[in-house]
Amino acid sequence: MLPPVPRIPEAKELVDEGKYFVVRGPRQSGKTTSLQALAAELSAEGEHAVVYVSCESASTMAAEDAPAEVRILSEIAATARLSGLPDNCLPPEPWPEAPGGTRLLRGLSTWAAECPRSIVLLFDEIDALQGDELISVLRQLRQGHNTWSLPFPHSVALCGMRDVRDYKAASGGDPSRLVGPSPFNILAKSMRPADFTFEQVAELYGQHTDATGQEFTPHAIQRAFHASRGQPWLVNALAREIIREMRVPAAQPITDEHMNAAVERLIVTRATHLDSLSAKLREERIQRVVEPLITGGVLASDVYDDDLAYARDLGLITQSNPIQVANPIYQEVVLRVLAQRAEAAIRIDRPAFLTPDGRMDMRAVLAGFVEFWRRNGEILESGETYHEAACHLIFMAWLHRVVNGGGVIDREYALGRGRMDICVQWPYVDVDGKRAWQWEAVELKVRRPRQPDPVADGLTQLDGYLDRLDLKQGTLVVFDRRPTAPPLLQRTAIEQVTSPAGHAVTLVRA
Repeated sequence: MLPPVPRIPEAKELVDEGKYFVVRGPRQSGKTTSLQALAAELSAEGEHAVVYVSCESASTMAAEDAPAEVRILSEIAATARLSGLPDNCLPPEPWPEAPGGTRLLRGLSTWAAECPRSIVLLFDEIDALQGDELISVLRQLRQGHNTWSLPFPHSVALCGMRDVRDYKAASGGDPSRLVGPSPFNILAKSMRPADFTFEQVAELYGQHTDATGQEFTPHAIQRAFHASRGQPWLVNALAREIIREMRVPAAQPITDEHMNAAVERLIVTRATHLDSLSAKLREERIQRVVEPLITGGVLASDVYDDDLAYARDLGLITQSNPIQVANPIYQEVVLRVLAQRAEAAIRIDRPAFLTPDGRMDMRAVLAGFVEFWRRNGEILESGETYHEAACHLIFMAWLHRVVNGGGVIDREYALGRGRMDICVQWPYVDVDGKRAWQWEAVELKVRRPRQPDPVADGLTQLDGYLDRLDLKQGTLVVFDRRPTAPPLLQRTAIEQVTSPAGHAVTLVRA
């Protein structure tokens, strides 16, 4: 376990200064661990009356018999009694009576007036509250903070998946335009626990080596960091998958091949964390961001900054520009979830796509796709929720079925590039009997209405991709999405061309 408090480095200083602040981030990113560690560290100093409170048990779904403010006060009292605070620092029992909508304000004010220490409240899972109850709690905290003559908690932290600017959406407001006054416009800082660096991943895995003697090879650590980009849950889940589920013996070092297998197993099984993330893909706000990422297009004019912020708060996309899916594992999950309908329609015999020496026959793979596309493309396209990305998803579904855990598919996609780059890595045994890897590069482009034929640009772009991969040949697939395009049977074809840089390219028009 890495030290958790340094992951929210400004929090202690904000508490000392009496500030109200937000800790936000996606699920399983270390927020709760960091907040609890902060509570323990502050309590050990003895200067504050520190209470960590989870609002999950006070959510509307948890109990319908009392307002949220009453349930929160009850949770504060119960947690404070278990936290080891001196008796003279405990909240009043019972809490004072007050009209609805003011009970939290009155209760915390009474406690602050009686407590000899300054009070620090750390509210976890604050966005478990919903609707008017959430707004009421936030407004009472704001009123207590702003009323200087009223004794009130010294510092308050709100922790959840969303930033405060998005709580209006959680309370039923229009998520596409979060305008108007904020119910909690007093915060000094909104922070997100940082993902692990490569050095931190190595340190974390090194603790396992120190405890058991089992080594993670440098390539395994590099592969884990590349696949997860340091997302804490993924970093831990990959190691756990290898050690607990794959049961690699302790005497055997963990290699990049073990890590590749763990990545695939996590993606296929879609553990709870990944499944909850994939459920968000059907939300309109997320589709407006993710769909142009897949196609390489640009964000539509109706995509608001709040949509991007929401996707970032979920941890789905990078925290800074250029906008990309946050890590390769999420990239794979996004595409597999969205392509699963098309993938279910594909029936293939993988040996038919392999050469006698075990290599992938890319020409056969492409010919098989063309035949499948001619028969099913229009039907599958018409049923896709992500209609603009339908052809990309169907092609990826075909590759998934061909590779099917036997190899690796790496993708590069980002806004504004106008393409998706794909690298298929397939293992085989070379003439010396050693394991080797075959690499195949594919670029996907789309021809849309009022746009020129993208083949020329695609070949130039593919040259750059092939040079980066140090390959001599590749594939360019161009989907024609114009209403005036020839019928599918007439326009779908495969031909061999030469790129401007002299690479041999298989051109697929679909």
